[in-house]
Amino acid sequence: MCSDKKLKIVFFGTPQFAANCLQYLLDNDVNIAAVITKPDRPQGRSLVCTPTPVKSVALAQTPPLPLFQPEIVSDVDFIPTLTQFQADLFVVVAYGEILKQHLLEMPKIACINLHASLLPKYRGAAPIQRAIINGETKSGVTIMHMVKKMDAGDIIAMESVAIPDEMTYGELEESLCRTGSRLLLQTINAFADGTPHQIPQDHEKATLAPKITMEDCKIKWDMQANEIHNLVRGVNPEPGAFCFAEIKGQRKRIRVIAARVAGITSDLSPGCILPGLKKELMVTCGKGTVLQILQLQQEGKKIMSAEEFVRGVAQGSILLS
Repeated sequence: MCSDKKLKIVFFGTPQFAANCLQYLLDNDVNIAAVITKPDRPQGRSLVCTPTPVKSVALAQTPPLPLFQPEIVSDVDFIPTLTQFQADLFVVVAYGEILKQHLLEMPKIACINLHASLLPKYRGAAPIQRAIINGETKSGVTIMHMVKKMDAGDIIAMESVAIPDEMTYGELEESLCRTGSRLLLQTINAFADGTPHQIPQDHEKATLAPKITMEDCKIKWDMQANEIHNLVRGVNPEPGAFCFAEIKGQRKRIRVIAARVAGITSDLSPGCILPGLKKELMVTCGKGTVLQILQLQQEGKKIMSAEEFVRGVAQGSILLS
């Protein structure tokens, strides 16, 4: 439920995570005066120019929300556009660009950001993926004041979310989005009622979560099975963990969709498929550990189960790298 005093909000965001937050605020009668999102970009193999998820939400309202897509939001030419809304708050959720100081000082009350980690841990572009890849058992969301330094502002609100052993990046993102949307609404209402409590971050405890690269997604079989398992789920559904396999004399790219740590050990070298298994696909990893692959996808083919894959290749003769 919103406060009786409605603040005027300018919302900045781009991907689906931000779009879901925007929709939640709209559903709860928050006064969104304008929406700022990144320009449409070519997507997919056909390179069709595609609107951002946040743009789609803004245009779906009746009437559509005022929408702007500057190439660089901090450009001085865009200042008059933002100034006209006389916003009480700027609310930033995964916008995709660092706001310069003159924008941070523009709203009457504050410029706040929803970040998908328990700050000061995992500052940066990929906090959700990095938390899973690193084997964390909990993550969370933080709402903070925005400052010039990335994700370093005073904390206004924070809430933890558990990470079960099998949870994927996509599943954790959904959970964090639900929690973050609710916490963001509470924070906006708190600003409407006064100045909410805030605490500075302990900068000495800060860790970074840089953007995921394709090199980060490549499976290295000398890693232990639990580390590879965390990588697989940490980049699922995208960009996806992958390796290369020699299949019938040809080098093929294999995307690992789902896996789990097997309760066995092996003295074979890392990257070998255990022989003699008709339905299961077990791959040796570092320190004698073994990973059971449950689902995978060969380049140019559909996702298949491990059993389907094993039936189509010579057992024990595939080397993965």
